Amino acid sequence: MTKDKALHALMLTMGYGCVAIGLFHVLLGNSAIPGESSAGPTIDSLGRFFGAIFAGYGVAWIQAARRSPIRTTAVRRLAGILFLGGLGRILSLAVHGWPHWFQVALGIVELALPPLFLWLARTDSEQ
Repeated sequence: MTKDKALHALMLTMGYGCVAIGLFHVLLGNSAIPGESSAGPTIDSLGRFFGAIFAGYGVAWIQAARRSPIRTTAVRRLAGILFLGGLGRILSLAVHGWPHWFQVALGIVELALPPLFLWLARTDSEQ
């Protein structure tokens, strides 16, 4: 598989995954958050709102993947947003301690995937 095909496949996987996760949070609210099903209505409202935003983020990945050629700038921006989310998890860990193990796993993915996206999106002139 070429780098371009791998990038396209990873971007679509990311996009559809984010849409699915976002809609899951919109529909299930607090029940979608591991260990937090008993959180109150304020957290439920916030979670459903951010679920919709995350679904929109997924749509942005899908749209970027459908461009030909794929725009490196779009990949960099979307990967940067994902990385920023991972940094937010580190900040939360520093301030409040260790979250549910699944949130830790998500943080690792959020910090590991952006460099892969950036590497796959590099043009020949940037190497």
